[in-house]
Amino acid sequence: MEKHFHLDDSEFEKAFENCTIDPVIFTHEAHLRLAWIHITKYGEENAIGNICKQLMVFVEFVGANGKYNKTLTVAAIKAVHHFIKKSKSDTFDDFITEFPHLKYNFKELMNFHYKIDIFNSMQAKTEFLEPDLVPFD
Repeated sequence: MEKHFHLDDSEFEKAFENCTIDPVIFTHEAHLRLAWIHITKYGEENAIGNICKQLMVFVEFVGANGKYNKTLTVAAIKAVHHFIKKSKSDTFDDFITEFPHLKYNFKELMNFHYKIDIFNSMQAKTEFLEPDLVPFD
């Protein structure tokens, strides 16, 4: 089990927002959990605004400015939202067990939606690029 699970959802959300979460435990799965928390509490559009803003503050705080990617951030939130609508889960742990490809096959999932390499595109890092193959919904 990943270390971010030692925090409940409220503690996790607050620790991220306040930049007190250990960057080591802020893994890909933790990013997905943050999306799940925000979507279930605030809805998809508010989740996008909240997380983009907070993530930019967080990466600056930890000195990792070059790692922020607007397209990946928004696309991940949209992908999580897509699967939340299909989910029977009430917790993130159950959700990620129900849809493990979000964790283990995320790049392939993004490649289903994007022809361009959004992981390395400078444009994708600074602005959200709509999918050029298949929309999220």
